[in-house]
Amino acid sequence: METLHQRSTAARVWAAAEEFIRLHHRENPEAGDVEARLADVRDEIRVLGTYRHTAEELVHGARVAWRNSNRCIGRLYWNSLRVRDLRGLTGADEIAAACFDHLREATNGGRIRPTITVFAPDIPGRPGPLIWNEQLIRYAGYGSDGRTVGDPRNEGFTAGVQRLGWPGGPGTPFDLLPLVVQGCDDKPRWFELPADAVLEVPVEHPEGDRWTDWGLRWHAVPAISNMTLEIGGVRYPAAPFNGWYMGTEIGARNLADGDRYDLLPEVARRLGLDTSSDRSLWKDRALVELNRAVLDSFDRAGVTIADHHTESRRFLTHMEREERKGREVGADWSWIVPPMSGAATPVFHRTYDTTERTPAYVHHPGALARARGAGLGEEPAEVPGGPTGVLGGVPAPRSGTGLAEPVEEHEKAPAPELRPDACPGPVVQVRPGACPVRRKEPVAEAG
Repeated sequence: METLHQRSTAARVWAAAEEFIRLHHRENPEAGDVEARLADVRDEIRVLGTYRHTAEELVHGARVAWRNSNRCIGRLYWNSLRVRDLRGLTGADEIAAACFDHLREATNGGRIRPTITVFAPDIPGRPGPLIWNEQLIRYAGYGSDGRTVGDPRNEGFTAGVQRLGWPGGPGTPFDLLPLVVQGCDDKPRWFELPADAVLEVPVEHPEGDRWTDWGLRWHAVPAISNMTLEIGGVRYPAAPFNGWYMGTEIGARNLADGDRYDLLPEVARRLGLDTSSDRSLWKDRALVELNRAVLDSFDRAGVTIADHHTESRRFLTHMEREERKGREVGADWSWIVPPMSGAATPVFHRTYDTTERTPAYVHHPGALARARGAGLGEEPAEVPGGPTGVLGGVPAPRSGTGLAEPVEEHEKAPAPELRPDACPGPVVQVRPGACPVRRKEPVAEAG
């Protein structure tokens, strides 16, 4: 007998499905008779509590979700997103292998291609698969005695995957974390990233050799992997996607933030800057030079990257194009304005409509807990905030140029000029201890 909850859930799914199907047919007239399609969808929901998107609906929905991403500055190229439809995959082994293929295809020899891979959706009575990592590629953070080697952001996840059985890397500041995948009706399992699936760029300053012994690097593809793709009432909890980096995501956030690699003091020391007073603006000068190094290094390696001035202009072009088509563009000012030289970019000097629209990429509370390693490697394996229905979710945290870095970076996908001879550059070996080891300050608890 149908329960009131089931009827209510089906009604919500139908409402979201009707809105999306009408949007898809309105923007794609060649899709055929919208009323006939709606009748089929209504029948599926009545019987199954959900429905299956056509291949064309999935592609359009994934692209529109990018177009609707209020915190992404790089949406000009939303309609070029490559969609890999792998909804038939539900097991951890096959999903991990497909994620590695995703990285190889998206890397494209350095000419980064915006790509999404969509795995099985949630269905009533069977949640879809999960990817625990925040991004497909992340660096480990080893914490001990108040000190962190590597990325402090990933310290909890690193400890969790070690509890799961990962032996750890060589202990450098840039050890690649394994991918943790939880198949349908399974526990989380870890998989080492193949070397040929990860392109890294050595970061060196364009002037002089003061940084050549430092061993800085960053990976080329920012592929968010713990956001849920929601299209017309159907939720895809495993749908990793990428664009390419905007330089400030690496140079002004990942490498510079005080709770990440915190490299500004060492940059200033190597540049010979006076750090005795903030009024010397040594932090500002070090920040600019670190970002120059990132952009120049990616350019020399032939790897796609955008700068924040160009991407800001492109975002306004995107707004103009959308408005000409009669579509509203939502944006979150605090995320659209770059984290460096904001007032020098055109996106700073205006306000934006903050309305959230669907389809959308969203972060559910459970995804954020999993990215911190909560419950990972514990028995029985906990799935913090695991999916229980078809709808729901909250806006995702920051990610950057259009389809990429989350919380501390942004949502990404811009498009700088691509050179026809673009190719990956050499990757330096990072010596253990090549980057400063960070000592964490004690955190005062609220009284």
